[in-house]
Amino acid sequence: MSKTINSLLIALIMTSCKPAFEEVEIDENFKNNYKFNSEIERMIKKASEPDYELAATYSAVKGNHKKALEYWDLVMPPKTEIYTKKQSDSINEIYGIVQAKKYVIDQAKQNQIVIINEYHHNASHRVFTESLLAELYKNGYRNLFLEALSNGQYVDSLLNDRKYPIQKTGFFTRNPQFGNLIRTALEIGFKVHPYETTQPQGGEIREIDQANNIHAIIKANPNEKYLIHCGLGHALEGKLSFFGGLSLAGRLRQLTGIDPLTIDQVYYTEKSKVEFTNPLRKAIQIKEPSVLLDNNVPFSYKNNESWMDIVVFHPNTSYTYNRPNWLLKDNHQFVKIDLNDLETDFPIMVMAYYEEDNINEAVPIDVVEVTNPQDSCYLALKKGRYQIVTIDENGKRTLSKKKVNF
Repeated sequence: MSKTINSLLIALIMTSCKPAFEEVEIDENFKNNYKFNSEIERMIKKASEPDYELAATYSAVKGNHKKALEYWDLVMPPKTEIYTKKQSDSINEIYGIVQAKKYVIDQAKQNQIVIINEYHHNASHRVFTESLLAELYKNGYRNLFLEALSNGQYVDSLLNDRKYPIQKTGFFTRNPQFGNLIRTALEIGFKVHPYETTQPQGGEIREIDQANNIHAIIKANPNEKYLIHCGLGHALEGKLSFFGGLSLAGRLRQLTGIDPLTIDQVYYTEKSKVEFTNPLRKAIQIKEPSVLLDNNVPFSYKNNESWMDIVVFHPNTSYTYNRPNWLLKDNHQFVKIDLNDLETDFPIMVMAYYEEDNINEAVPIDVVEVTNPQDSCYLALKKGRYQIVTIDENGKRTLSKKKVNF
């Protein structure tokens, strides 16, 4: 094929990915629910004791994966460890590597309750849980419990009927990847449940209350299957030195008599720098979420008398256009949003909503901050019709309707 034809084909492909542009008026009630980098930095500088955990959370909610990792490593400073070549070779001799999605699905067939955790500052964990939903549904799973959903007087009672989350659905669910997890579950046919405690206390009381909330649903539907997506150590089984001795997973087992399949994504998770990565994770070479097997026995997380059945190891994030490549799922592509004619001050937040969504309420499909006019803007979208909203730090807003074709 000639260079000329190649060039024409590339140009045609790039043109087909560029959405059509049509300006429309924006609703005056629209407001930005995501914090600019400068806001987060000012928050840190003003505080007598910088709250890096909150900074990581705000960064993750708006999809700034790099900054979320950096801030979190200031919350829990990692150690720089590395295995010797002999140790690394030994690990690779002992363990085989299999695709995590397929392995988890196969194990879930034999279980009634699956509990999978996440780090709240790492949205890739939500993307992995979302990837499981269709196959889990085919295998009888009908109920999805999400720790992040507001509960009690703040519960989003219309969520299962509306079929998409709104800003009031929860705090962490404002993150587009969390919102998309919920959308996918509802589109497939899952019933989505909140289970967070409505009590002001944490610790033991919280674990008890959460377990009771889930148990009430299971007790009413004893023959159904359940997926629970929780944070951090709530998926730990066995005896603990915190949570009053038992986590959510342990207390749920007591209540139901069912041994859950517990899955960890947290304890070997990605760090802001490769040198901070857990040495075991550094020793294995993976390109996709993976599980390690030793004679068909999965590598599990163990800490004294507590454990989780399976560890899912995620590869370090690679980037295109400064966006994480794990955003490219289910026919999504990076679509360039043309900002050349935009008359506004920078930085701006750029958000994509489906055409039928109420932008005053909905969680966007994707969001990205653009620092200055010279920067390119790419959103992870699939074929469809979208509303693209921009808003600057002063609240100046624009709305465009775009049709994305591939």
